Amino acid sequence: MKDADVSKQIQQMIKFIRQEAEEKANEISVTAEEEFNIEKLQLLEAEKKKIKQEYERKAKQIDVRRKIEYSMQLNAARIKVLQAQDEAVNSMKDASRKALSRLTNDKKVYRKLLKDLLLQSLVRLREPSVIIRCRETDKKVIESLLEECKKEYMDKARLQQPPKITIDDRVYLPPPPKNGNSDSLEPFCNGGIVVASEDGKIVLENTLDARLDVIFRQKLPEACMHLHHSPFTNI
Repeated sequence: MKDADVSKQIQQMIKFIRQEAEEKANEISVTAEEEFNIEKLQLLEAEKKKIKQEYERKAKQIDVRRKIEYSMQLNAARIKVLQAQDEAVNSMKDASRKALSRLTNDKKVYRKLLKDLLLQSLVRLREPSVIIRCRETDKKVIESLLEECKKEYMDKARLQQPPKITIDDRVYLPPPPKNGNSDSLEPFCNGGIVVASEDGKIVLENTLDARLDVIFRQKLPEACMHLHHSPFTNI
């Protein structure tokens, strides 16, 4: 074979190898570009997901803090309302106690009240023998009411024999509050009586203070409802 033919064949082989290399290089380049784009999209999606998760986490933290703050403010407002209600109820109760204290100063009115309380106690207990405990200052008034109350009780209960009524002269109820001040720490009683069966198994507390406590317990929900809708407690 002539040198010219050999050289031509070599040139053809070189051209073929170069062409094949270029095609392979192009193929590698295209594949690399596709893989790069895919990886880039994956990284982008991962970052977007990460940013979204971080945003959601912070949004939840903000929402939790907002709910906690709202709850704290709501609880603080409720406490203020309850304190205002408590102060208002105590103020009403104190005013009522002072009114009861003034009531006992009217001897005629208080005498009738003691009679009604004693008669009511006899009717409720329906015992043949009872013991009365009262304030020492009320003892004489109650003694003066006994016969009258016995007669009325017999008529109401349709009894033939009057009940035996004994006034406890050893232990008395506490005295009235000093100067009408029911804020005193010392025991006090605004009036009324305590009546018990002779064996002490049944006791009826019919003092003015006990009756006031009963009324306040019964009326407290209603009073609190009015206070809740009052401008005084609109906090």
